[in-house]
Amino acid sequence: MTLITDWYRDQTILVTGGTGFMGKVLLEKLLRSCPGVRRIYVLARAKRGVEPSARIEAMAKIPLFEKLVGSNPGIMKKLVAVEGDLSLQELGIQKDQKQQLISEVTIVFNMAASLRLEAGMKAAVTYNTTGTKQILDLCVQMKQLKAFVHLSTAFCHCEYEVLEEKMYPPPHNPHDVMRAMEWLDDKSIELLTPRLLGPHPNCYTYSKRLAEALVYEYRDRIPVCVARPSIVIPALKEPLPGWVDTLNGTVGILVGAGKGVIRTMMCDGSCYAEVIPVDVAINSIIVIARKTANEKLEEFPVYNISSGELVRVTWGELLRRGRKLILENPFETTIWYPDGNIRSSWLMHYFCIIFFHYLPAFFIDFLMLLARQKRFMVRIQNRITVGLEVLQYFTMRQWKFDNDNFIAIEKTLSDEERNTFYMASVKYDVEDFLKNALFGARLYCMKEPLSSLPRWRRILTVLYCLHIATRMAFYMLVIWLLLKYVAAARLMLNYSTEVLQHVPVIGGMVPHDIRL
Repeated sequence: MTLITDWYRDQTILVTGGTGFMGKVLLEKLLRSCPGVRRIYVLARAKRGVEPSARIEAMAKIPLFEKLVGSNPGIMKKLVAVEGDLSLQELGIQKDQKQQLISEVTIVFNMAASLRLEAGMKAAVTYNTTGTKQILDLCVQMKQLKAFVHLSTAFCHCEYEVLEEKMYPPPHNPHDVMRAMEWLDDKSIELLTPRLLGPHPNCYTYSKRLAEALVYEYRDRIPVCVARPSIVIPALKEPLPGWVDTLNGTVGILVGAGKGVIRTMMCDGSCYAEVIPVDVAINSIIVIARKTANEKLEEFPVYNISSGELVRVTWGELLRRGRKLILENPFETTIWYPDGNIRSSWLMHYFCIIFFHYLPAFFIDFLMLLARQKRFMVRIQNRITVGLEVLQYFTMRQWKFDNDNFIAIEKTLSDEERNTFYMASVKYDVEDFLKNALFGARLYCMKEPLSSLPRWRRILTVLYCLHIATRMAFYMLVIWLLLKYVAAARLMLNYSTEVLQHVPVIGGMVPHDIRL
């Protein structure tokens, strides 16, 4: 029993975004390492005809919770679904459940957000900004509230060279922006978006920045803090090494490159990758909640949850090691030999997109058309192109995040607490982590058993031979075209020379031995 574990005893927690990637890891960690929690309310909405309560019950069947349920079968009963939606008035929560939350909840983890980086302004502001305000308004009514932890992103203040652990002024008044999204039509919002965004690469980071400003406004009404994780990647240790269940961000690139679909990406290989394992991020916010409740700080508490100087690895190094592991452990249904690369030249990148993304996609769809099958490759490449364009803003720049507050928290923990809630000081071997992440993406995202590896290693050998043959044929075609056009150019020059020699005045100026 640690101080943190003991502090969470008899606490009633509300988690928004609990059905997401980070949310599920938070729920599992709380139930496993803080089993004394009284109840955890999970705000969720119906999805694809499945009610929130059914979605929460289904969690017990996923690999993430297997160990927990096996050791304590009744522990999942502490999870209570609350039907609600960030986009609805007053979150769409029923009155009786709302009263339960107001009277019981002591800790709130606000993790709900729309993570679609390509989303429009109205959708992003509705979910990420207006949704946050509605949750804050609900929390103000909670008389027993001890801590409100708002999960933001380390990339929402992109105009600063160094992001410090402090609040920055918002680019616009969040209340004005929220009102504008309510009464402006879609066309007007689309025209207004570039002026609102300013230096922001997308509506996601802009809306999350406005949400931070709202949280800051409530600092005198409820105990609040802001946690800013960098790029969240698969689990380092717990509950399963490599656990991941989403193809967003780096995992999507890993799978796409491994299957030979993504063959080029704009990325500066010399830049350090600002990533954080999901279990490290979750341990951090669990500890941050206790600190927010127990300590009244003079400055508004902000924590940049990033690797900083602890684990330094460049994107180029990740690519080199990741490619090696993918070739040793290929994915199923790999459509081409995975030898994609990162590029910092826009011209070369878009040349590769045309020749290595779209031309093969059109060829595959043409074959599908001949076979009277549904075409899909061009549609997939369109989505990949949009995703890569959004991500390249983050991979073409060197980011620097101060994380002194984040590092300082761990120094207050005992050795036992550091083992249970490992955070900033955790060290790990990059190659071992990448291998676990690769297997995690294969098992948990793509549902591909490891038993198929020998077969796909043999298939990859065939794809390699086909890849080499195709490259040789391409280079021979280029050489043939060059020779052909050089010969044609020589013929045209000789013909032009003969014509000019018969033109008065000019003919005498043209040498008779210029033929090639």
